[in-house]
Amino acid sequence: MTGEGRVHDDGSGKVITMNSRDLAWGSDVPFGHKREWPLTSQSLPTSALLDDSACERVRLPRERRLKMLSLASLIFFTTCGGAFGLEPLIGATGAGRAIVLILITPLVWSLPISLMVAELAGLMPEEGGYYVWVRETLGRFWGVQAGWWAMAYAVGVMAIFPVLFVSYLSFFFPSLGTSADGAHPGTGALVRWLAAVLMIASAMAVNLRSAKDVGRTAKAGAAFVLGAFLVMILIWLRRGVDPGALVGVVRNDFVAEHKGALLLVLSILAFDYSGWDGASTYAGEVDEPQRNYPKAIAVALTVLVACYIFPVIAGIAVTTDPAVWSDAAGWPVIGQLIGGRWLGGLLAAAGLVSMWGLFTAQLLYASRLPYVMARDGWLPKVLAKASPKTAVPTMATIVFCAITGVFAALSFGGLAVIQSLMYAGLVVLELLALVMLRVRRPGAARNFRVPGGWGGLAYVVVAPFAGAMLLLFAVVPNWRAYWWDLMVVGLVVMGGVSLYWLRRRRAGVPVAIEG
Repeated sequence: MTGEGRVHDDGSGKVITMNSRDLAWGSDVPFGHKREWPLTSQSLPTSALLDDSACERVRLPRERRLKMLSLASLIFFTTCGGAFGLEPLIGATGAGRAIVLILITPLVWSLPISLMVAELAGLMPEEGGYYVWVRETLGRFWGVQAGWWAMAYAVGVMAIFPVLFVSYLSFFFPSLGTSADGAHPGTGALVRWLAAVLMIASAMAVNLRSAKDVGRTAKAGAAFVLGAFLVMILIWLRRGVDPGALVGVVRNDFVAEHKGALLLVLSILAFDYSGWDGASTYAGEVDEPQRNYPKAIAVALTVLVACYIFPVIAGIAVTTDPAVWSDAAGWPVIGQLIGGRWLGGLLAAAGLVSMWGLFTAQLLYASRLPYVMARDGWLPKVLAKASPKTAVPTMATIVFCAITGVFAALSFGGLAVIQSLMYAGLVVLELLALVMLRVRRPGAARNFRVPGGWGGLAYVVVAPFAGAMLLLFAVVPNWRAYWWDLMVVGLVVMGGVSLYWLRRRRAGVPVAIEG
């Protein structure tokens, strides 16, 4: 930030010039001025460093924006993508506890976070989503941390999908499985990694076309994935269901002991139930975001609960073997036990579609974070360039895919721990932003407001905060098992703080309007 500062005109002729000398640490509002928050995608501030036409904001016409059904499909693939990835939960904690956790977790994690996102996305439908929410309420320092942690979380969670993609691909090509490595494990690992990289490249190609193209593929993918699980459930029902035997399986599991899996279980739950705020980062590419976000979130949450609980009930009715309920076997093997080889093949194909769709949807939101942070001057200027025709941040998309390709060499469990810890910290910042906006701007126009008054707001804040604290508590007794992953988390936190202090004098300052 230079001494000449930034100039903002709110359209009424009222202009204010700001520079870094006006600001105290941790505050973006000069003394004597009142902050106002941008409430439309047209008002997002741009760094004064970005003065060339290549970095001008691209505004899509309405016919090229995401509609409600496409948005709901993208949220489905940002948060769920089917019951794939849920298998290790049953293997780690058992069938009975898994069913209880599947039913409880939406109430303490998914529902409150989705309600938070619905209110904030309706109030501030900005490109950059939660980075903007935190920046405009808690200040630049915490805004940078939110964006940095979110990008680390995105890399961790996106790297999981190529790993699982190759796992489901091994159903058709057994030589890709870890059990086939034999005397040359290094060669097998390299082949699996190359297959994961090819999957990443294909998803990147679709993202480089446009958000609307990603939305179209998400709708088709969601229909195929949900259809495959519906077929599995119908065949299981046709075989005849014995409710007594099913209850016996659950009851016997509660008697069994499952020790030392708390951190892994919580990480898997955070992985399978998170991502609601991710869809907020491309709000500038959504048609009527204030109206469509709450509707799309409600649809996606309903589908998520249904496509988790019913397939799991069908699966544990035929087996509770931990070797089957794992990322190495999972739904294709369970489907084969229920309906034969063809059903296993159908679910393996659905797993491929799900992992590809999850990665594609995650890349859509993740690539907008470095784009917006670069426009604010926190990241290199090259990341702030977007296609003038599609509004796609081309370089940010490519860079994210390259980094994810490196992390795709890690295991599922380790990646789940990294992304869950980063996401827990991000959620705490978003919850603080929600409370501060309620306090500071109680009368601001909101197309959706968390119901129940302050009691409802307390539920939305306390429930996921307690979940985040439980996750951190679980780290303590298990740190030796995941020391490398915890070291990565520590380096990410240090990197975010360093980024702020190194770039704080050059980065753009959020707008404040005299009032």
